Amino acid sequence: MKTFTPRLLLAAALAVSAISAFAADAKSSNVSVTFHEPEKFTDVRSAFGSETDEYYLDVLKTHLQEKAGKQLAAGQKLEITVNDVDLAGDFIPGRDPSMDRVRVVKDIFIPRIKLSFKLIGADGKVLKEGDRMLSDMNFMSNISIVGRNDPLFYDKALLSDWISKEFKS
Repeated sequence: MKTFTPRLLLAAALAVSAISAFAADAKSSNVSVTFHEPEKFTDVRSAFGSETDEYYLDVLKTHLQEKAGKQLAAGQKLEITVNDVDLAGDFIPGRDPSMDRVRVVKDIFIPRIKLSFKLIGADGKVLKEGDRMLSDMNFMSNISIVGRNDPLFYDKALLSDWISKEFKS
């Protein structure tokens, strides 16, 4: 009878982990996300008066790829073009410059994302396409508190909700 050494078990665990990561990455690579003229977006800033924050765009792109990738059937591809983003919350300019980096999240500053998409089947035919204006007037009433420390929590929740409704498995 063969016995498994800790090294062999570790190697097997790493191999399974690598295969899982590759499969997840392959699914998310079926989702392309582009930002059309992000410098003109309503609000993707990390401070009052600052320019579009590329980090926030990368976070939104990664989130879309991961969530939508899980909804696609084998061979399907999804192309998403984001045309505008207005993140939840806003900056309130004041006399104290240190406050210019504090995003105030109140129910009057709702998240909005304007996008267009095209779902393409494994055979190359367009299965579904359209333009969507996503917003959530009740975004602060969400009962889930898990992840609320994430600076883009409400915006990611808006995208996740759209993905789950638009691309039901």
